[in-house]
Amino acid sequence: MSKILMVVTAADSLTLADGSAHPTGFWAEELVVAHRELTAAGHDVVIATPAGRVPPVDPGSLNAEVVGDADRAEEFRAYLDAIRAELDHPATLGDLSAADFAAVVLPGGHGPMADLAFDEDLGRILVEADANAALIAPFCHGPAGLLSAKALDGGFVFAGRTLTAFSDEEEATGGLGENTPWLVAATLRERGAVVENSAPWTSHVVRDGNLISGQNPQSSEAVTRALIEVLGD
Repeated sequence: MSKILMVVTAADSLTLADGSAHPTGFWAEELVVAHRELTAAGHDVVIATPAGRVPPVDPGSLNAEVVGDADRAEEFRAYLDAIRAELDHPATLGDLSAADFAAVVLPGGHGPMADLAFDEDLGRILVEADANAALIAPFCHGPAGLLSAKALDGGFVFAGRTLTAFSDEEEATGGLGENTPWLVAATLRERGAVVENSAPWTSHVVRDGNLISGQNPQSSEAVTRALIEVLGD
């Protein structure tokens, strides 16, 4: 089967518009669903972070009221505990080459807005992966990481590409609201991407060639299934 690179944020806080620090990290459901389904399909998933730092889970993503109920929160917590060795010893992005992977997966949480969006090693990997037609699958706030991919002339590698990401409306109504330091979907549009969003909090997946993106946590399963299907073709 295929070797998959899962790029995870190592940021545990995000500076908000008012200057305060907001606890963050990766969103549990997104990492759990993608990792669980990919490994169940027989793929080898390598978790990597900037500088090999241990990725923190966003505390809100394990809050029963936020994720829907206590059983779901416990399901996510139990799975993270089961892969604790992988999470505690991630690969270092700077040591990796896109040539070694069939796909790059970027789950969200607000953390990518603090580090992955500006990470030069991730940018290099994404440029290489896109040039090699490797699959690239970001979802929710994970598409913030795409902003790190710059062409030799400084342009955005994914300008003109069609994708989806956590919508401005979702950020306003269920995210950080007016205190968000910047909007992922709006910024991607400003950089030249064609961002297509569906109704807030509904599963929505967009494919443009080797780019398979999901809008929100509700899209986690659908974007992973789409990735597995393409890997199997």
